[in-house]
Amino acid sequence: MLDFAVRMTRAAWKMSPADTERLRAVGFDDRAILQITLIAAFFNYINRVADALGVGRAS
Repeated sequence: MLDFAVRMTRAAWKMSPADTERLRAVGFDDRAILQITLIAAFFNYINRVADALGVGRAS
């Protein structure tokens, strides 16, 4: 699961059906795979927004 999230974060355009098949092979169903994807995508989005706005940076 973590390898999937890292790959999605670093190179989402390289994701392939093989990535989801690896999750299925260890017991994740389609619903869980969707949840993993949505949660990772949300955190990526929020972190990019925060970085762009300088949230947490010292002034």
